[in-house]
Amino acid sequence: MCVGLLRRQFNNRTDNRRNMAESDSELRQGGGGPEIGESQMPLILSFVADWPNIVTLFGLCCGVLAIFFALHQNYPAAIISILWAVTFDWYDGVVARALPDRSAQHRSIGAHMDSLVDLVTSAVGPAILLLSITDFNAWAYPGALAIIMAGVLRLAYFDVFGVDSNGTYAGITIDNSPIVVSMVFFLESFINHNGFVAILYTAIVVMAFLHVAPFRTPKVGNVFYYIFTAYVVAATGGYAYILATQ
Repeated sequence: MCVGLLRRQFNNRTDNRRNMAESDSELRQGGGGPEIGESQMPLILSFVADWPNIVTLFGLCCGVLAIFFALHQNYPAAIISILWAVTFDWYDGVVARALPDRSAQHRSIGAHMDSLVDLVTSAVGPAILLLSITDFNAWAYPGALAIIMAGVLRLAYFDVFGVDSNGTYAGITIDNSPIVVSMVFFLESFINHNGFVAILYTAIVVMAFLHVAPFRTPKVGNVFYYIFTAYVVAATGGYAYILATQ
């Protein structure tokens, strides 16, 4: 009996690994069909010549710029940059949906690029802001680690499971963190430093939990795009004014 059970378990694991290998092969090929030879492999840079991916890379540039400004403790400029990083992240999907004839490989590469850029802009970015505002105090590291770990877990989960048949996904999307952080930073001029840091720390930890929470969230409609864009433009003006009057 034990031998039979072990044999069944081994066969099940073998089947699972075979299915995973077949799925990975299909993903590399951009669908079914014969194996792609080395001479037929597309150039990495060929995927840059794609409008949705270009928008994604613009978002990455803004996200890295936000980290740069945060490290130099130029927080208004960092917030402006991170908000525009999220904006590009939102609109790369809009551009992608406007181009239904993109190849399966471009769609697949674009999806992976989007997740990696999200990790930089919406997880590492807020983490660096928290660390910088505390002068890299050791007690800030758990909060920074929490948002980055939540980002990694959420993005990996979403890449595998995506949106369900009801159009909902688990938890709150990771791009909400920069939005919340940008709102919190408006308080910096009105309360003492320790109080502000405590609020920012709490907000980031709460968002980290919400990113991996088990409840389901519906996909937002097109109206939210306009509301969010209006907020980014208004916040950019507000933080630009703060930057100019410092």
